[in-house]
Amino acid sequence: MASQPVQKRTLKGTFEKILDPTKIGTWNIVRRPPIENHSIIQGKAREQNSNAFKTHQQKEGVRLRKAINALTHGKNIFVYHNIRTNQVVYSLTRYLEKNNVLRQLLYHGKKTVPATLRKDMWVPYFSVHFNDSKVGLRAYHLLREFSMQRQLDPPREMITITEEFLSRKRPRSPEEAKEFDDKYNDKIGWLMEKKDRARAVMDQKATSVADISAVLAIQEQEIKDGFADGKRGYLSRTARRRRREARKKEEAKRIEHAERIAQFESTLSTNQVTYKIQEAADSTEGATAPSPGDAVKILWSDLHYARYAESWPERVRHGELDLSRDHVMPGAKPVYGVEILADRQFRERKTEEETTA
Repeated sequence: MASQPVQKRTLKGTFEKILDPTKIGTWNIVRRPPIENHSIIQGKAREQNSNAFKTHQQKEGVRLRKAINALTHGKNIFVYHNIRTNQVVYSLTRYLEKNNVLRQLLYHGKKTVPATLRKDMWVPYFSVHFNDSKVGLRAYHLLREFSMQRQLDPPREMITITEEFLSRKRPRSPEEAKEFDDKYNDKIGWLMEKKDRARAVMDQKATSVADISAVLAIQEQEIKDGFADGKRGYLSRTARRRRREARKKEEAKRIEHAERIAQFESTLSTNQVTYKIQEAADSTEGATAPSPGDAVKILWSDLHYARYAESWPERVRHGELDLSRDHVMPGAKPVYGVEILADRQFRERKTEEETTA
């Protein structure tokens, strides 16, 4: 997916372009970074058309994407839904990864779990953006837990035959409708059949919105209690030693990622243009720009989906996703230079005519 980089002129007369790390993971130059011909691979100079060269280039692309994603890891949650079954999956990257998607799809019967990821069946639903990666990862964990718990142990009312369910399923043909009524009229309150029960449990489109609203409400209390502030209670000597070792490994990995990104930036840059890969700072250009305080920004493919939730916490700001012709989650849709369309308890922004009236 092409992104709109932020461009500014430097003192030397050259241009500096800022690339959003969440938007460049699908670029071919990132998936297969340029490597010089006859490079030493596995102790031997390789040609570009050799299998060893292509395999090495593909692995380098995986390492580069991991380094780029680490810049904003946990700060963004991207949600997709299936256009046929209304299943919902959560991703920490704008693009869907096959293994991550398939792990979230639980087995509910025959043909309920696809053999592979069909990207034409999954469309952007909404995205959530945080300022703190720890808060974002905690929300991601809770969303996955709520979704799995509802599918493994669904509420009784979700899989019960009701009048509304029968009215939706009733055939249009008079003869078939009569047979349908004879079969189900005395079964209101019974459990659905296995196939219908699977479809009802797989439909997470409305409940996922209620989940993110509940998760943000839960996190408000957790933040007040000191979650993600870096302060912890008493730790034993062994726990402190493990924490020091973990921090050393994280620092080494951070340095390795920084070197890989710097090398990639130098490869992209020219004498006239210098490219920098960093988190977007301009809210009109990047959908992942941080918001003031502990505010959470949610961007919707359709703003009316937000009404699936009964209420929203005060720190939530609502916006709209831009249109996209591919399967990759787009950025924010600017509306008259404004990115946020509603806030707090989903009070919609008034137009200028309504304000002056």
